Amino acid sequence: MERKLIISDLLRKAWQSLVAQIWVLAGLVIGYTIISLLLTCTMPYVGFPGRTALGVANTLFTLVFALGYLKNLFQALDGEEPQFSAYGQMSRKVFALLFAYILYWTIVSIGLVLLIVPGIYVGLRLVFAPQIIVEENAGALSSLRRSWEITRGATGQVFKLVLAGCGIMLLGHIAFGVGVFAAIPLAHLMMCAAYRQLIIRGQ
Repeated sequence: MERKLIISDLLRKAWQSLVAQIWVLAGLVIGYTIISLLLTCTMPYVGFPGRTALGVANTLFTLVFALGYLKNLFQALDGEEPQFSAYGQMSRKVFALLFAYILYWTIVSIGLVLLIVPGIYVGLRLVFAPQIIVEENAGALSSLRRSWEITRGATGQVFKLVLAGCGIMLLGHIAFGVGVFAAIPLAHLMMCAAYRQLIIRGQ
């Protein structure tokens, strides 16, 4: 039996949380974008060792931001003010997220090579690994295994959710590009809300 994820309900919950913390959540995305661009734009002006160091720094910065921002999104969903301390707390999970991403894209790529559809299916089943790393303090393998478990019977709904998120991001880009800074947290808030709903229904 397929578990129901009501997209309109998830969007409503995500929107309420976003409106309550719009300046913090959008401001963090803007801050991340500026710092990442600065690191990227600096690379052509330094030697090979410098480019390598900047590349590593940018990757680590992106992973720490992704983890801390997910924690902030869960805080917003709980009606709490997002805390900057989340980034320090989540930094110890950087390698778990890195390995989860590597495993995720390896598995999905193999699936895509095997006729595309298996890759899409696997990608949808494993999509909640980052949320699980943040919320359940899981490792790379256990987060992927857990995502596979909670999405059983809900693949179609997760597909609709991902499409809705892509639509939100597209609308954000159409809105003179500025809207993307609100679209990014909104789409990710929907994913976090969906993860929690799947956890509850799986119990």
